[in-house]
Amino acid sequence: MTTILIVEDEPSIAELIAFTLKEAGWSSFVVSNTAAAWEFVQRRAPQLVLLDWMLPDRSGLHLLSRIRGDRQLQQLSVIMLTAKSMEEDKIAGLDNGADDYITKPFSPRELTARIKALLRRKSPEFAQEEMTVGPVTLDPASCSVALSGDKIDIGHAEYKLLKFFMAHPDRVFSRSQLLDRVWGDHVVIEERTVDVHVLRLRKALRDAEHLIKTVRSVGYMLSAK
Repeated sequence: MTTILIVEDEPSIAELIAFTLKEAGWSSFVVSNTAAAWEFVQRRAPQLVLLDWMLPDRSGLHLLSRIRGDRQLQQLSVIMLTAKSMEEDKIAGLDNGADDYITKPFSPRELTARIKALLRRKSPEFAQEEMTVGPVTLDPASCSVALSGDKIDIGHAEYKLLKFFMAHPDRVFSRSQLLDRVWGDHVVIEERTVDVHVLRLRKALRDAEHLIKTVRSVGYMLSAK
C-alpha cells in the first residue's frame, strides 16, 4: 500500500488531507513539525511527502533541502502545500527540489489527481509497462514472469518483491523498507520473513538467482552488474 506522510500543523487541514487520502485508498501519517517529519522518513520509507511551507519549528523548505541532500532520501517524492501563492515562492519551492506545488485552499479532487500523477511518474513499481533486467522479464498486465522467454512459476509475495526490485534496479533496500514498500504498514510481518521471500524468489529465478544480491548489514538489491 502507498504510504504518504502529511507534514501539517493545522489540525483541520491535516484531518481533511488524511480523509482525502484514505478515500483514495492510501495510507497516511500526520506529523506537525519538521523534526518529527525527519525522524519519520529516517525510520520509514513513505512513497510521498505532503509538506506544508510554514511549520512551527523550521520551514518546510529547510526540510525539503535536507531530504534532497540525503543520498537515501533524495528520490523521495515531495509536494509542497502552502498558502504562499506568489510566483517567486513557487519557483523557490521547485528550485529546492519539490516535485509539485499546490496552493491552499485546494480541492480534494485536485490533490488526489496531482498525487496520482506524481506517483505514476516517480514510483515505477506502480507502472504497467513490461520490465526487463538481464534474462528476466516481468509483465504487470498479465502478472507473469519469464526467464529467457519461458514463463516461470512464482508465488504472489515473490512476484510483488521482484516487481519492486525491477522497478528500482541497483538500489539497496533494508528489510524494514521492503516491508513498508512491498507489503505495506498494515501487514504484520517480521523483518526476517523478508529473508524467506528473498530465498524463495532466488529459487524461482533459477539460473538468474544471482540478480538478487545481499548487501551485508544493509539489505537486498537487484542488479545485473
